[in-house]
Amino acid sequence: MFRKILIANRGEIACRVIDTAHKLGISCVAVYSEADANARHVRMADEAYLLGPAPSKDSYLRADKIIAIAKKAGAEAIHPGYGFLSENEEFAKACDAAGIIFIGPPVDAITAMGSKSAAKIIMQQAGVPLVPGYHGDDQSDQLLADESAKIGYPQLLKAAYGGGGKGMRVVWKKEEFSDALASARREAKAGFGNDKMLIERYLTKPRHIEIQVFADNHGNAVYLAERDCSIQRRHQKVIEEAPAPNFSAEQRKAMGEAAVKAAKAINYRGAGTVEFLFDEDGSFYFMEMNTRLQVEHPVTEMITGQDLVQWQLLVAAGEALPLTQSQVQINGHAIEVRVYAEDPDNDFMPATGKLSYLRQPEANRHVRIDTGVVENDEVSPFYDPMIAKLIVWDENRDRAINRMLRALDDYRIAGVTTNLGFLTRLTAHPAFKAAQLDTNFINQHHDSLFAPVNKQDDQALVFAGLFILLQQHNTNSTNPWQCNKGWQLNELPTIQLSLQQGETKHQLSIAQTANNYLVKVAGQELSCGAQLHGDELSVVMSEQLIKVRVSRYQDTISVFLKNQRYDFIYQTEVTIEHDGAEHAGSLTAPMNGTIVAVVAQKGATVAAGDTLVIMEAMKMEYSIKAPKNGVVNDVFYAAGDLVKDGAELVDFTAEDA
Repeated sequence: MFRKILIANRGEIACRVIDTAHKLGISCVAVYSEADANARHVRMADEAYLLGPAPSKDSYLRADKIIAIAKKAGAEAIHPGYGFLSENEEFAKACDAAGIIFIGPPVDAITAMGSKSAAKIIMQQAGVPLVPGYHGDDQSDQLLADESAKIGYPQLLKAAYGGGGKGMRVVWKKEEFSDALASARREAKAGFGNDKMLIERYLTKPRHIEIQVFADNHGNAVYLAERDCSIQRRHQKVIEEAPAPNFSAEQRKAMGEAAVKAAKAINYRGAGTVEFLFDEDGSFYFMEMNTRLQVEHPVTEMITGQDLVQWQLLVAAGEALPLTQSQVQINGHAIEVRVYAEDPDNDFMPATGKLSYLRQPEANRHVRIDTGVVENDEVSPFYDPMIAKLIVWDENRDRAINRMLRALDDYRIAGVTTNLGFLTRLTAHPAFKAAQLDTNFINQHHDSLFAPVNKQDDQALVFAGLFILLQQHNTNSTNPWQCNKGWQLNELPTIQLSLQQGETKHQLSIAQTANNYLVKVAGQELSCGAQLHGDELSVVMSEQLIKVRVSRYQDTISVFLKNQRYDFIYQTEVTIEHDGAEHAGSLTAPMNGTIVAVVAQKGATVAAGDTLVIMEAMKMEYSIKAPKNGVVNDVFYAAGDLVKDGAELVDFTAEDA
């Protein structure tokens, strides 16, 4: 086994590889860009080296620098993860030339599967089923048009050297072909530097089912069941599950054996995924082979009990596969969702920003989180905006779906827009629960998945106000606002808050009564009991106990309610008013803080509501106002002074006292 390896990647996959390597006693070398200097994978590694500036071309795609670092650090092997250089044949060649083991397939296998059209020819020769289509070298417009007519419609134009949905067009009728071809070629050329195209018959309701294969240097090859990856948007996977629902043992065996046949046809070694289209009639067709570990590999690990990264390391070190085909067993059902910083309501536009608040579900034997970030990390515009992979396992699919819904409810992120709400709607959708799956699922159910969500919620507004109030109280355990014994700050205190949600500004007031809080908002008057423990707010309202999570970052309050996040911007000035009986005496500080300004001077005559003193605490300003018309007898502090909770600020006499 290796003593030291380098991980030529970043984010969650780098962390994932480091975790297994450390369990095997292997030291890990990380590489990072300037944007990732404080990244989680850098902190997890035993040593780390800077590659260069943030753009991938200047850092994670610099094969020469990565190999030089590996040699300098004494790494015996390089794990490429997925993406970046993981399927780059030149990088694999360079590793071989440098005497460093590439933890992946042989160069020839990468080359063979690197071109979708060449891969189909190899698969055809190996007897692996193919979708009717054209994948030849003659790329003249006339020949492609002729082949298109032979194949029939609908059909799919696909970049031969592409991926990620780029350079792909669905052609529904003959008249659309020429324009679709020109458009797909332009996109393929721009994205991959090669505009070679292939044409396939387009299946209208296919499922995307893939087989995890593994091969070693001793002639052994196995398949580790299948994954259903049919839930996609723009040809990119959103939900993956294993085993595939409504998929028989006979179908698994037939597809698995075809996948192994594909791997053996190219003398494969290591982890690979053979992807198939599975038609309604039970037939299946080879689509492509990914010569690397897949993003969705955890669902296979969860149902087989195997560590696929460990398998990769063992095979790369020359050992035989840990299991034979007859020893591979599957148990239960696993589902994975990809948590992204993106806006599903804006065509899944990637989002960037600071993860100002991050709470993950508790990891256990049922719930797994693969992530490369922690709270306060930045989601960079330079890389894929995936925050984490959330994976659940249970004894059957129905239970796994329930596990996922609970885990999604426990996943709370503020600071960036995420797809958590969308993932919840997807997982809870009746058609998904019924396993009515195909690659057009999201488009087919668009109206229900993207139904307008009520962004205005008076309940969330109340919770935001109570959170602001209670967070201030909890800064000091002796603060009288914490108790429920009818304490009054001179008189019954009322705090006025202004909270802005989008373009809408909300006004609410909160007063403490003998046993609870009286909240006035949107013409309603609500009596609530409330407690705050960390970020969990417990509110008793109309004899119902409601628990929500609330976060605060600078001036933003985020309330997580009913699988939605409600963001409020609050003004930093809070008004403390005093209603009720006549008063003569002192006005005191509501909490520890600093005097910002003394407005009323000793001997001044003031009117009810006039600001006397302004103090600051926890980045908020508090205006202490006169409860009645009266006279300021004395002011005991000056601007800049620190004051303690309950300190006497002003000696005040009401006019009619």
